[in-house]
Amino acid sequence: MAKVFMFPGQGSQAVGMGKELFSRFPDKVKVADGILGYSIEALCLEDPDGKLNLTQYTQPALYVVNALASLARLEDGAAPPAFAVGHSLGEYNALLAAGVFDFATGLRLVQERGRLMSEETGGAMAAVVGLDQDEIESALKDNDLDSLDIANLNAPDQTVISGPKIDIDRAQAFFENAGARMYVPLKVSAAFHSRYMEPAAESFARFLASYSFSAPRIPVVANVSAKPYEKGEIASNLAAQIRRSVRWTDSIAYILDEAPEAEFEEVGPGKVLAGLLRKIKTKR
Repeated sequence: MAKVFMFPGQGSQAVGMGKELFSRFPDKVKVADGILGYSIEALCLEDPDGKLNLTQYTQPALYVVNALASLARLEDGAAPPAFAVGHSLGEYNALLAAGVFDFATGLRLVQERGRLMSEETGGAMAAVVGLDQDEIESALKDNDLDSLDIANLNAPDQTVISGPKIDIDRAQAFFENAGARMYVPLKVSAAFHSRYMEPAAESFARFLASYSFSAPRIPVVANVSAKPYEKGEIASNLAAQIRRSVRWTDSIAYILDEAPEAEFEEVGPGKVLAGLLRKIKTKR
């Protein structure tokens, strides 16, 4: 049976994550501390300065914990994955698992990604539950909300929208009138995965130009295309991912089409992706 590693992204972080992992992989922790310039263990376990939910800190923290969790599973005898997929930031762990880059390189990429994304302020995001993509697009069009973009297609009835905060706030009544069961503003400081991240995406593309990447050893399903990465599109996909939608539903559907009996395992903190997987399977 094919095993699929799913790596979570922002929103899955929590103080205490990785508690059983840091002492197990001291060499990796030392490398991370040297790159970041602070104690990744203290950030994750204690968050003494209240920075864990700031994207420039969240992203490296999740990358490290996801990576150590993956190493632990393999050391404990788990079968290597036949597919890997990651939600937004988690895609870097999927690429790491596929041998596209090493641990240190991935952390440097994530560190710069988080820094650039943290500079784009003033935006907001909200989760819309109970409407499908067509209904959401109609609500945006019918209510002159063309300033908002679809950021995450997480499940058939769960979508995240992104854009200026004033319009995210204004949109709530329209979506509730359209039949949404829930409208949940997210605790973020920017409009991730939207047109408003274009400056960050362009800067990140220039940063990526100095790196070379190996071809994936296993299929890694890309957020932007919901298809496996090819060697020549690593950098372009990673840059585009910052400002384009996370096509999570389509990505999981691709794997299920290729391997209907696949066993999915969430590798990292929380159970967000396991919950989305159940919703996606229910609608198939």
